[in-house]
Amino acid sequence: MTNGKNGSWGLLKPIAVAIMLAALLRYFFFAHIVVEGHSMMPSFKDRDHVIICKICYKVAKPKRFDIVVFHATQKSDYIKRIIGLPGETIEYKNDVLYVNGKKIKEPYLDQYKKETTGLLTYNFKTKVPKGMVFVLGDNRRNSRDSRYFGPIPMDEIIGKGWLLFWPLKDFKVIH
Repeated sequence: MTNGKNGSWGLLKPIAVAIMLAALLRYFFFAHIVVEGHSMMPSFKDRDHVIICKICYKVAKPKRFDIVVFHATQKSDYIKRIIGLPGETIEYKNDVLYVNGKKIKEPYLDQYKKETTGLLTYNFKTKVPKGMVFVLGDNRRNSRDSRYFGPIPMDEIIGKGWLLFWPLKDFKVIH
């Protein structure tokens, strides 16, 4: 037989521990973001809900084509795709990506290019400074990205896109 005091604490203790664990996971490991706008279409739509991994780049370096969330301004965060890594020369010619002069395929854009007339990505060439990455939105015609505000410092990256969980019909692990 338990007295009321210990019985109540017995029920509250696992709830308190669960809340603390959830808060720690949320603060240090994962975050939830809502995509705003159409700059990442067709990969993400406006109002999609995404979980990002906040510790991924503490244990590994960013890779080309990772989808990242970063501080764009003091008040807003953006979600974009890494195209260029530190020290690389990035060039687009006739909708084809070249990294250090080597042609690189972008299979995530294939369907979008078929549905679009004209160039999806206008021609440009740039060098990515050390400690920075060059990011683009997948909807190249409708994206404010590194073509406008320049490469982003790696320490401005909040995390790597990990899971699209809402709407449920679009649920997927992000690669």
